[in-house]
Amino acid sequence: MALKDRVLSLLEENRGSYLSGEEIARQLGVSRNSVWKAVRQLQSEGHGIDGVTNRGYALRADSGVVSVPGIMKYLRHRDLALSVYPTVTSTNTLLKQAAEDGTPEGTVFVAEEQTAGRGRLGRSFYSPAGTGIYFSILLRPRMPASESLLITTGAAVACAQALETVSGVETQIKWVNDIYAGGKKVCGILTEASMDLESGGLHYAVLGIGVNLLKPDGDFPEDIRDKAGALFSDDRDGDIRCRIVAEVLDRFLDLYAHLTEKRFLEEYRRRSMLTGQSVDVLRGGTVTPAVVEGIDDAFALIVRYADGRVEHLGSGDVSVRKNPAESPKFHGEI
Repeated sequence: MALKDRVLSLLEENRGSYLSGEEIARQLGVSRNSVWKAVRQLQSEGHGIDGVTNRGYALRADSGVVSVPGIMKYLRHRDLALSVYPTVTSTNTLLKQAAEDGTPEGTVFVAEEQTAGRGRLGRSFYSPAGTGIYFSILLRPRMPASESLLITTGAAVACAQALETVSGVETQIKWVNDIYAGGKKVCGILTEASMDLESGGLHYAVLGIGVNLLKPDGDFPEDIRDKAGALFSDDRDGDIRCRIVAEVLDRFLDLYAHLTEKRFLEEYRRRSMLTGQSVDVLRGGTVTPAVVEGIDDAFALIVRYADGRVEHLGSGDVSVRKNPAESPKFHGEI
């Protein structure tokens, strides 16, 4: 670990309190001049570090730069290999490249901004700096490709629980991978996998997560404004993004250890925002009205069409009908 990161770790552990340069130097086994240089470098990177004569250095409570030490401060799963970047094209894209090069499971890329963030079905994911947090974890699960949906659904439960714990805001899951709060999407999940053709299992999976903490200046782009939302209405304490990353990773990895046992199925069902809703099933350019009856044991969406036919959707997309009263009458309705 670079000296500046070791200095930052100490300051993170004592956020808001002063540590003398002499004390930092003593704990790290370096010179005070080396500590001064490290602090200057951290300040140039945007970390809110105050230096006061005869008191030392303190990381301000409102310092909001995301860092490895900042995340590790809250993380229970200490064996993860974290890297934090100010800006990337896409954490999923970069981690997939690393996976092909043999990077081990548990590698996590975190970014404060994505210039080419991606969502499901080829959609883009708006990922501006300063208002969200975006991260991906590399997995090498021992499971058949047919069960890969468990990664996404497990992540959805972990995200919903984590965001609710950190923010106090009630969260729901929109099948299959979106987290909603206050009727708006605040978190998106994208799982991309490579299949081992010989075994029929997964060579690797990259799980990407993006969270909207605040509305960006000038609001969201017009094409997503009606759907996109933010977890908070005003700015929060400086390390909130570090806390969210750690909480999501910890909760997901707790589930990941027993993923195929589906222990989170009932929690997923409880948080399903589509159950009982009138929806449009979107498939191949066609739009078919239906009513959602629930989630089956394989996490497929159970829908009933107007002719009474029931289907279990294992993939695809649905949207809530804006005017369900205008839908055609369903079989059995009066």
